[in-house]
Amino acid sequence: MTFIERAGLFVESRKVQHLITGLIVLNAVTLGLETSQALKAQFGTVLAVLDRSVLAIFVVEIVTKMVYRRLAFFRNGWNVFDFLVVGIALFPASGPLSVLRALRILRAFRLMSVVPQMRTVIQALFTAIPGLLSIVALISLIFYVGAVLATNLFGSEFDAWFGNIGRSMYTLFQIMTLESWSMGIVRPVMKVYPYAWAFFVPFILVTSFAVINLFIGVIVDSMQSQHRQVTAEVLAETGTLETKIDSVERELQELRDMLRVKGTDAD
Repeated sequence: MTFIERAGLFVESRKVQHLITGLIVLNAVTLGLETSQALKAQFGTVLAVLDRSVLAIFVVEIVTKMVYRRLAFFRNGWNVFDFLVVGIALFPASGPLSVLRALRILRAFRLMSVVPQMRTVIQALFTAIPGLLSIVALISLIFYVGAVLATNLFGSEFDAWFGNIGRSMYTLFQIMTLESWSMGIVRPVMKVYPYAWAFFVPFILVTSFAVINLFIGVIVDSMQSQHRQVTAEVLAETGTLETKIDSVERELQELRDMLRVKGTDAD
């Protein structure tokens, strides 16, 4: 085994990945502490050293994986994600790119790639995207139709809320979230248009209690599908392992029988 192979296996080992997880959490904490001017004035040097040290370890980890895996490194989406997140921190912290310094906190997102449970959740979300896009199209259509109706019905008296389609869509979004929808918007409108409830109540029922729950349903179904897939893979690996064990046991039994026969012949 070459040095590169040993280094690659070492970096990808469970113990090292647990260490990387701890460093990600530590780095996230130190970057949060840097937002306090008092703490930064007192411990700024220590925080800077910790940040650079952790970044150096992350760079060594990524480079080692790249050398070990070569092009296969970029076939794994999580590796590409780690590469981009760590790479952003290598841009100069001064000049026109100084704004990227604030993006150092994105390194905390590496927890999504090193914690298996988080990876499962993110993969389930990506799997759910086609279904979610259909729901987004549906709710966009509902919002557009509702905005046109609200603008025509209430725009003349409530220009700030329903003066045009853009304002109406924003107001309807606020109503959908149920944030100050009754006392803040609907009741004032009902003082001028007493039957406005006939528009707002069905809109809330359709968006807040029906369409939004479709989002949850699609994500839950995707999570269950992801769990079933992982379970099937584990069972397949277990079945393969059991088959190998049975094969080894048969070979050992055949070897014992051969040795027993030879022992009998020798007698």
